[in-house]
Amino acid sequence: MITWLRIGFVVVSLAAVTLVLLPLQVVGLAFDLRLRRYVPRYWHRAACRLLGIRIHVHGKPEPRRPLMLAANHASWKDILVLGAIADVAFIAKSEVADWPVFGLLAKLQKTIFVAREQKRQAGRQVNEIAERMKAGEVVVLFPEGTTSDGNRVLEIKSSLFGAAAAAVPQVPGNVVHVQPVAIAYTRVHGMAMGRYHRPIAAWPGDIELVPHLIGVLKAQAIDVDVSFGQTVEFRAGDNRKLLSAAVAAQIRRMLLARLRGREAG
Repeated sequence: MITWLRIGFVVVSLAAVTLVLLPLQVVGLAFDLRLRRYVPRYWHRAACRLLGIRIHVHGKPEPRRPLMLAANHASWKDILVLGAIADVAFIAKSEVADWPVFGLLAKLQKTIFVAREQKRQAGRQVNEIAERMKAGEVVVLFPEGTTSDGNRVLEIKSSLFGAAAAAVPQVPGNVVHVQPVAIAYTRVHGMAMGRYHRPIAAWPGDIELVPHLIGVLKAQAIDVDVSFGQTVEFRAGDNRKLLSAAVAAQIRRMLLARLRGREAG
């Protein structure tokens, strides 16, 4: 009974926060105000607090611009976590725009939707990413292209760094700073999270959303460690596969270290 009361409280509270911040974000989007970049951070912070997601940050986001964050991807909660840490814009596959609830939230945050199978739109999408980075926005890419079980990093798709390569000639200094980020869900109820509890943290996609959401709400306390790695400078003529390999190596090392409860060396 207490659990369901808590779930009801979280849902009502999150709805209230949304109703308060929504008009500000709508105005920011309508007039393309800088306000639209900041409002989502407050919503994500409130959502994490209400859901019981406790964030531990190691390192810090690269201060230089333009900046692309490349992170491993285990769950929709990654969006809340990164969005609570910094003012960021996400790159997502076009299908996300049609998802219930999440699609609307993504649009309100002005997510960049990429239709990977439609090459005719590739130029426009790359230009939008470049323009956003040129304007000083921090763009987040999940280069695995899908979600994992949270215990490992899937194969990094070098093709997804095409946006960074294409943006290089369009941004100041002709360099894009790419910073690896590892998101590790490490504890539940204050205890080390083993494989048994991993489904609470990860959402590989073959699990129904509603039962998964209820499981997260019932967990009440989930700890996540976010590690920011060393930035890689990507310039004209640089090899995307080398960039991909360098980013993947850092993410794997940081993720494994946090899951084992160690400092990432």
